[in-house]
Amino acid sequence: MEMTPDKVQAWLDRYIEAWRSYDRDEIKSLFSDDVSYKYHPWDEALVGSDAVADSWIGDQDEPGSWEASYRPLLVAGNKVFTTGTSSYSDGRVFWNLWEIEFDGEGRCVRFSEWFMLQPRS
Repeated sequence: MEMTPDKVQAWLDRYIEAWRSYDRDEIKSLFSDDVSYKYHPWDEALVGSDAVADSWIGDQDEPGSWEASYRPLLVAGNKVFTTGTSSYSDGRVFWNLWEIEFDGEGRCVRFSEWFMLQPRS
């Protein structure tokens, strides 16, 4: 399956819902069994959907403490760049750029994140 902006947006919306719920099955459904997932491009990758789910569940944000909005920036076959923000109730706003590669079933096989904290005015 080739990704389209609509399919990527649907995946991003599911990502936000999985983050909000911290439901192991929802998290794992986003990723292939052998996904390579990096919070920063220089990090050693988490490998496998179980490792990603363990990481998310082990470091949870408080319910209601954040909002997120992401959108496709560039879709080239199964390789995608997305952009968006994660805003926290304490005033922190992170600007995000994600590099994602999907398999033929629309699951992420490679994920790398770049984010920056917006300076407070």
